[in-house]
Amino acid sequence: MDMNQYLSMFIDESNDHLQSLNDNMLQLEGNPEDLSIVQVIFRSAHTLKGMAATMGFEDLASLTHKMENVLDLVRNEKLKMQDYIFDTLFKSLDALETMVQDITGGGEGKADVSAIVASLQAIESGEWTGGKTPAATATSKPVESISSAVDLDEFQYSVLDQSIAEGHRVFYIDVLVSEDSQLKGVRAYMVFDLLERSGEVVKSFPSVQDIEQEKFERSFSLYYITTKEAQELEKNILSISEIESAKVIQLDQETLQQMTNQAAAAVEAETVAIATAVSQEIVPAVKTEEKAAAKPTAPAKQTAAPSRTIRVDIERLDVLMNLFSELLIDRSRLEQLASETGNNDLSDTVAHLSRVSSDLQNIVLKLRMVPVDTVFNRFPRMIRDLAKTLDKKIDLVITGAETELDRTVIDEIGDPLVHLLRNAVDHGVESIAERIAAGKPEMGTVNLRAFHSGNHVFIEIEDDGKGIYREKLLQTAIKRGVVTEEQGAKMSDDEVNQLLFAPGFSTADKISDISGRGVGLDVVKSKITSLGGNVTIHSTPGKGTNFSVQLPLTLSIIAAMLVRVGSEKYAIPLSSIVETAIVQREQVRNIHGNKMITFRESLIPYLSLNEVFGVPDFNDEDESETEIVVIRKGDRLAAVSVEEFIGQSEIVLKSMGSYLPSIEGISGATILGDGQVALIVDPNAFIK
Repeated sequence: MDMNQYLSMFIDESNDHLQSLNDNMLQLEGNPEDLSIVQVIFRSAHTLKGMAATMGFEDLASLTHKMENVLDLVRNEKLKMQDYIFDTLFKSLDALETMVQDITGGGEGKADVSAIVASLQAIESGEWTGGKTPAATATSKPVESISSAVDLDEFQYSVLDQSIAEGHRVFYIDVLVSEDSQLKGVRAYMVFDLLERSGEVVKSFPSVQDIEQEKFERSFSLYYITTKEAQELEKNILSISEIESAKVIQLDQETLQQMTNQAAAAVEAETVAIATAVSQEIVPAVKTEEKAAAKPTAPAKQTAAPSRTIRVDIERLDVLMNLFSELLIDRSRLEQLASETGNNDLSDTVAHLSRVSSDLQNIVLKLRMVPVDTVFNRFPRMIRDLAKTLDKKIDLVITGAETELDRTVIDEIGDPLVHLLRNAVDHGVESIAERIAAGKPEMGTVNLRAFHSGNHVFIEIEDDGKGIYREKLLQTAIKRGVVTEEQGAKMSDDEVNQLLFAPGFSTADKISDISGRGVGLDVVKSKITSLGGNVTIHSTPGKGTNFSVQLPLTLSIIAAMLVRVGSEKYAIPLSSIVETAIVQREQVRNIHGNKMITFRESLIPYLSLNEVFGVPDFNDEDESETEIVVIRKGDRLAAVSVEEFIGQSEIVLKSMGSYLPSIEGISGATILGDGQVALIVDPNAFIK
């Protein structure tokens, strides 16, 4: 069978399992006595091993199997989790991730993991503590003959065979539910739940899914690996109400082989019979009465449920988005023409077109939106490793992981965030001794949060470390030739903080592998800028530092309020607007040189759009009353004055191009229905 067609699925699912393993290992490290977490980890490792073996990646399957052995001892309470075991298992996960990355790049998933394997074997044997893990009791030949068996694939057979070789007990179990049972699926579930507390079900017939849906008569069979005795298992199964009988047969390698051959022969015979029936144009079905009377000797071929997801190349979504953007511009033009002509039929048709295209727009936008959790989920493990390396205690607090961003931005933002987090742990949070001396708790806190604000998403990385000291930063910048003493003396605190983004600038006393090898944060700044975003720094000496990354929510279409100021038209993203209002001129107050107005019983800044952009043919000070748009950034508000509200509209974001420099307060432009160009206002630039 050609496995290449399944390679993409294998890579995606392997990455999902590795992420799950990392997350649950971190959870287990915080609560090492919770065996339910160990069960979850064991299942993920077991599934990953099976997938790797099926695809032929033996090194990956072998390493995962060694991890399984250690986890099996833990879940059976023969081994307690300790720091050395955690570190070894985390190294194993790193090696598995490297193998999967190699496979992704076209390799065979091979890696030298001999040192990790040796550590896992030492843990398994008890040599690392000087003790020995209790040996499992040797298996004995089954004393009962077996009339039927469940068919096994090659991997399932190898798991059972290897388990027997390593001293585990392998059983074939037949269970019969009482004829008068009203809840067969529930009784079967109780049997599986009982067995999975002390072992592993390798294969069942019918499948677990069919059993849960009660798609079976009265009996079901399974292969089971455990350390318990046959008599104990049988007694425990029969203790469940409405279970009529339970046959528990212990297997050795010889009888396992016999059963496998027997099941394979039964499947082959069934296949031949079905093929013969088809060739004779006989309906290939067994009579209902016969099915009820005879116990199946091999699993029926299960029809796989059709997949409800497909993977689409992001470039195709880009093309779709560009085509829809052009359609949206034409829609706006049609709406304007329909209103000008006054033709009712045309207006009705355009209105229907608008509704359909709005639904289409929502679908197209959602296709591209991905939760930032897909980036954030790798950080807890990274912070854990950094803290151990630096001998610091760090608590990473993540909020807003469900916030969605455009897929293009998601794909690019990971590396800058990694650098900022490493910088916070290495340079921001002090050592344990320094924190105690400063009267702080031993454990430092790094907050990673994401939230929407208007047409942007903000990602903030905030630590409670030592903060940035202006003089120290300036001296370093002067020493490295970034600025002169005269220039530094004239700079504001914010401007001094921005020196951290200067090319080649670093406050590190010595180059390390933790935060950039002295490269500084200029790479972070350039990457975020290339995505249409911005990054700012706010710091309080002795209390901590906040890096705030502003990113565009989408790169294409937004809902906006169109306004007019003099002869100019502007678009303000609707998601940034709290409300619109009309204020009297005398309501605008001057407080310490800043214009303010009262809004909802609190004072907020007042900005004149014609002053900000220098519109020559309008001055709001000449007006007795002024229209305002109240905008929001996070929990902060501001009022922006305009001359007139035009109305709401769906607009297409167009780049200003490389000919125009970056203009503060403008995030792009759009083409209106009448062909005019309107600038898109960035409200976040007005709220500091």
